[in-house]
Amino acid sequence: MAKLVFGMNQSLDGYVNHMEFPPRPLIFHHFIEDAQGQVGSVYGSRMYDNMRYWDDEHPEWNTEQRAFATAWRNQKKWVVSRSMRSVGSNASLIADGLESAIRKLKAECDGEIGVAGPNLAKSLTEFGLIDEYRIYLHPVVLGKGQPYFAGPRPPLRLVSNDRIEEDVIRLIYVPGT
Repeated sequence: MAKLVFGMNQSLDGYVNHMEFPPRPLIFHHFIEDAQGQVGSVYGSRMYDNMRYWDDEHPEWNTEQRAFATAWRNQKKWVVSRSMRSVGSNASLIADGLESAIRKLKAECDGEIGVAGPNLAKSLTEFGLIDEYRIYLHPVVLGKGQPYFAGPRPPLRLVSNDRIEEDVIRLIYVPGT
C-alpha cells in the first residue's frame, strides 16, 4: 500500500511560495532524491501547470536541474482537475471521485506518493488520506500568501525532525494526537 506524503517549503509564519525562497543546492539535491524515490505525485491543475516547466529542455540548466527534470519526467503523475481535458506524458487525469480515486491509487501502488499543493492537500486531509506531512521550515517571514494548511490544521504528531541545510529544518508529522 502506498503512503501519501504532503511536503513543501514553508516560511516561519506558515506560508508556501517557492518564488520567495527557491531551494538552494543542498535542499534542491534533497528534492531530487525524493522525486527519484517516489512512485509518483498527485497534483492539482495549477501546481501541475507550474511543474510542467520541467517537461521542456532548457539549455541554461545545470546538472542538478537536469537531474530533477529527469526524475520528474520519469515519475507517474495524477492530475486532479475538472476543467482540464488532457495532461502531458506519464500523467493521468482524475476528473471526478477524488476520494475513491486516491484510495484506489494508494491500494494499488507500493511506495511513496507525493501530494503537490496546499489546496489539494486540504481535500485529501479532509478525507483522511494523507499519511505524512513534511514541512521544510525556512527562516523567512512572508507575511502573506498561500498557507501550508489551506484549511484547519488536523491533529498531528511530530515523529521526526532533521536539518536539511544550515538553516532549513524538515519536520515530519503524522495524523493523530
